Amino acid sequence: MKSICVFCGSSHGAQPAYTVAARALASTMVKNDIELVYGGGNVGLMGVIGDTVMQSGGKVTGVIPKPLMEKEVGHEGLTNLHVVADMHERKALMASLSEGFIALPGGWGTLEELFEVMTWLQLGFHEKPCAVYNVNNYFDSLLAFLGNATEQGFVKRLHHDMLIHGDEPEALLQRMSDFTPPDTKKWIGFGE
Repeated sequence: MKSICVFCGSSHGAQPAYTVAARALASTMVKNDIELVYGGGNVGLMGVIGDTVMQSGGKVTGVIPKPLMEKEVGHEGLTNLHVVADMHERKALMASLSEGFIALPGGWGTLEELFEVMTWLQLGFHEKPCAVYNVNNYFDSLLAFLGNATEQGFVKRLHHDMLIHGDEPEALLQRMSDFTPPDTKKWIGFGE
């Protein structure tokens, strides 16, 4: 993979481990010559990962909606910064520029972006790996919820198993590189 989109919080979160993990992921991406694509912010974990990749000599493409740029949360020191009209355009451009997706800890926006790319993967709109970097067990309850959704018949086991997760960046990137999507003819089925 040459580029990964990272979804993450615009805050640092309650634990220093989240900032440490954002830096570790950034360094691992640079070491593996993977460009960062992200939401273009200069605050919270977004700012940390953008700064760390740039300071480590990597490439960063940010994509930020104009209203957020006008609130001065856009990161001016990136390799590329695209200012777009709205969130829909932002997500579409980030997806088109990326060969995979990782969610770091974050809030509503991070979760919404993760579920959207997972839905697109399930529907066969892309075949890119999707992962959560489970820092400090942040995603444990989400993973348990998804397990329950599978047991209750709302998520197919095949779709459940497409979400990669781990707590170590090098291993996470390796699992993403090894990802092979299932055959969409067997995999999309509705109402089964």
